[in-house]
Amino acid sequence: MIKDILILGYLLFFKFFFTIFSAMPLKNKTTFVVSFGDNAIFIYNEMLKQGFDSEIVFLYKQSCKYNFQQLENVVTNQFETFHPLKEIRSIYHLATSKFIIVDNYYGFLSSIKLKKEVECIQVWHAAGAIKKFGLQDQSTFKRSKKDIDRFNRVYNQFHKIVVGSNQMANIFIEAFNVKETQMMKTGVPRTDLFFNEPKMEEIRAKLFHDNPSLKNKTVVLYAPTFRDNQLDSQKIALDLQLMFERLGNEYVLLLRLHPAIKNNINLEEVFPGFVFDYSSYIDINELLIITDLLISDYSSVPYEFAFLERPMIFYAYDLEEYQRDRGLWETYERMVPGPIAENTLEIIELIEANSFNIQQIREFSYKWNEFSVGKSSEQLVKYLRDKSKANETN
Repeated sequence: MIKDILILGYLLFFKFFFTIFSAMPLKNKTTFVVSFGDNAIFIYNEMLKQGFDSEIVFLYKQSCKYNFQQLENVVTNQFETFHPLKEIRSIYHLATSKFIIVDNYYGFLSSIKLKKEVECIQVWHAAGAIKKFGLQDQSTFKRSKKDIDRFNRVYNQFHKIVVGSNQMANIFIEAFNVKETQMMKTGVPRTDLFFNEPKMEEIRAKLFHDNPSLKNKTVVLYAPTFRDNQLDSQKIALDLQLMFERLGNEYVLLLRLHPAIKNNINLEEVFPGFVFDYSSYIDINELLIITDLLISDYSSVPYEFAFLERPMIFYAYDLEEYQRDRGLWETYERMVPGPIAENTLEIIELIEANSFNIQQIREFSYKWNEFSVGKSSEQLVKYLRDKSKANETN
């Protein structure tokens, strides 16, 4: 009840100031609203490359790891805070922008009316999906009609949704209750990295320079999805001691855990030369470049790791519970391009056997990354430029 009142109050606040600022003329401005930021960075860099004529604004949530203040010729402002002036400044930028580019669900979109000249583009933070989200999330079925109506109002604001495949387009259509015509099949901007060999080599060299222990061993990355019940948890689902004993001579294990998971134990000291915590590393795609084998579960990371055509193990120790609570788009076994393990011993045995079906991973990548061919940022910015020119002539 209190949460509902706070949401209503916030949306009324937003609507009030947005209505005031909407009386002002639109500016030649593109505003990014970011929770993650990686797609936004690639789009921004391509805007510079193409000489895109627009003021650039970044409204970033506190959880975003990127430091947008370091970018040239941009306006930055923290978003969705308890600071009224920052919030009003954000609303002003949104109300006076020709393009609004978002990378997540943002409730404020349910309370405002965009001018017909404005285009809102969704560059979702995942290239593929195993777990259900949006209107198909299991928890959504327990929400009130008022909540569902609010969700739909948000999704209806997306003029275009950037996708990397027809497979993901079909998921968005179902998750957001939108139309095929709203799909922008230009590919996921941040995946351009995997087609830029010089940049990948630069990243690889820097990571090895910063941590020489990774250089001459097989790098295993453990990147699980975040589970709601893991907040402040001290537990990691892997038996690190067993892995250290069996794999410690030839392998290193990188951990990429959700920032909300707090662990007071210094695992790098407990397992020297074997475990390295990269949970705070900004861009996981950079870590994928040096990863020889990925361990994941219901995360979207495998969709991008598939570009590299390297082995994956899917550690689904809580599959029944997770499928019941969140829901999966298909049968888990049909969705993942690698063997499934239920415990650490099975993971170790799979690693030691080194028997993986790389052709299965290639087919998985083709299915989910068909439009992401190294020019996704270029195509998106070209669309913005063409749209901007068309608006000028009308």
